[in-house]
Amino acid sequence: MKAVSPRMQIVLSMLIFGTIGVFRRAIPYPSGVVALARSVIGLLSLLLLRAARHEPLNGGAIRRNLGKLLLLGAMLGFNWIFLFEAYSYTSVAAATMCYYMAPVFIILASVPLFGEKLTPRKAVCSAAAVLGMVLVSGVLTGGLHGAKGLLFGLIAAGLYAAIVLVNRTLRDISAEDRTMLQFAAAAAVMLPYVLLTGETRGLPLTPAILLLLLTLGVVHTGLAYVLYFGGIAKVPAQTAALLSYLDPVVAVILSLTVLHEPMSVSAAVGAALVLGAMIVSEFEPRGT
Repeated sequence: MKAVSPRMQIVLSMLIFGTIGVFRRAIPYPSGVVALARSVIGLLSLLLLRAARHEPLNGGAIRRNLGKLLLLGAMLGFNWIFLFEAYSYTSVAAATMCYYMAPVFIILASVPLFGEKLTPRKAVCSAAAVLGMVLVSGVLTGGLHGAKGLLFGLIAAGLYAAIVLVNRTLRDISAEDRTMLQFAAAAAVMLPYVLLTGETRGLPLTPAILLLLLTLGVVHTGLAYVLYFGGIAKVPAQTAALLSYLDPVVAVILSLTVLHEPMSVSAAVGAALVLGAMIVSEFEPRGT
């Protein structure tokens, strides 16, 4: 990754993440199976990368954080399941907007958990994002379109917020080590879940499906996470936060142009409100 600048690493990772919804739509498997495949293939790709670099895992750091890493892995697995289910029940654009409510949950939870100050700017931005989510849902224009998908998207957002908050409590462990252990834990949780639910029965496995699964695991998981963590360690936090909003922008564009999913005017306004509110919230004036 040395030839790629940190900013470009983040841009590339966000462009990759933004296409997940399209790939998920093309895989005719239950969400649990897709999440399991993603965690296993993503883990193997990172292990191969570490082996090529001759970089061992930090066993001591892993043991000190093992309990939290297992919890994070379980949450990560179910986070993927709910996100993939959201794509199945509503448009990729609406599911993505629901998922990007995670920053609101993080802002609100950081007050009681970490004693962080809820500034007027962040309070207003959080309220604006909630309003935008209401517009995306369609409840003000006659009903909830894809209500189950919207709910699953919000649950995925809550799980992602919890993952971010728990990650903040990890100590003395590198980003790659914690990512690999979370992938491993996610796979360990997903395997019995998939077996107990019987989701693997009668599933077709064609070369096209295998290629999609490998792409989701290697590119959207292994490569994207390496790019992302490699970039965010070397750029200002606000720059990383701003660039992260390329993900939902790409997802919305692909939803409209590739999947040809409809979007009402109010939903478009709501999506812009969610994105705008979260972007503005990242630029807190100094001294606040």
